Amino acid sequence: MIRVLIVDDSATARHILREILESDPRMHVVGLAADAYIARDMIVELKPDVVCLDVEMPRMDGVTFLQKLMLHYPMPVVMVSSLTRSSAKITLDALESGAVDYVAKPHSHIYDGKDEIKEELIQKVANASLAKVQKKIPQSKSRPNFSSLAETTHKVIAIGASTGGTEALKVVLGGLPKNSPAVLVVQHMPQNFLESFALRLNQLCDIDVKIARNGEFLQMGTAYIAQGSKHMVLRRSGASYFIEIGLGQKVSGHCPSVDVLFNSVAKVAGSNAVGVILTGMGSDGAKGLMHMHESGAKTIAQSEESCVVFGMPKEAIRLGSVDTILPLAEITQMIVKMLS
Repeated sequence: MIRVLIVDDSATARHILREILESDPRMHVVGLAADAYIARDMIVELKPDVVCLDVEMPRMDGVTFLQKLMLHYPMPVVMVSSLTRSSAKITLDALESGAVDYVAKPHSHIYDGKDEIKEELIQKVANASLAKVQKKIPQSKSRPNFSSLAETTHKVIAIGASTGGTEALKVVLGGLPKNSPAVLVVQHMPQNFLESFALRLNQLCDIDVKIARNGEFLQMGTAYIAQGSKHMVLRRSGASYFIEIGLGQKVSGHCPSVDVLFNSVAKVAGSNAVGVILTGMGSDGAKGLMHMHESGAKTIAQSEESCVVFGMPKEAIRLGSVDTILPLAEITQMIVKMLS
């Protein structure tokens, strides 16, 4: 039984979230709190497995409360927020502060839109109950030099991530220098959050980080993040790589899918690629990484102890898709070694 505490200033939202969660036999809502101060006392008394936390609340906002919680009583937290530009930034702040995941409230009244979020909310709370909460993800201490690759454009890096991936990508991409090969990234995330996410990474990294566009040719020193709800694949035109973006059914439970990206990289780039599978729930990317491995590409999986959720890497390792298993802080250095 997964014990959940719901923290939301709206009585209606608290009621609906409880109704959704307790429709699953694995879930038991142990308490409802209208603000952070009530929640603080209930956490100490009830010791829930997961907290569902609203972003916008009176007296103390959700991110500030989360930061205090992670400092004194670290535990799995799923943020619940509306899909607006400002809330996207706040939600990214929450993930940076230690939240395991987030669920977007429907645009309509939450009661009318409860069916829209039911499956996602239940699954993400279940995932969070298995997560390892880390106070701080270690940062790469140095940026390696890709000088031996500075004159080539036929190398490519492909990365897949899900739960916990926003912070993991900050570490991996943040360690890459400006002259690194192009990077293709699939991070499971709603489209509304992606622009803010890419902008934040672009400000933190030496390489350029942007949302991928259909037909765009790859440039060195640039990371391309897949759009929400659209698959991203690698194509070749002569000696150059370009990106193709398109609609499609979910693959391995997701759109965009890591498997779809990795399969295309295996076919187009072969041994000129490095594939990296990071923290996340499920198995998306495992089969695609196996195809990359079979095509001659080098492959890396994030180690269990450094993952928020050791699902996607675990499945890739089980299939024999992985050359090297490494802690998060050592992955960028290995990418350099493999491509040099």
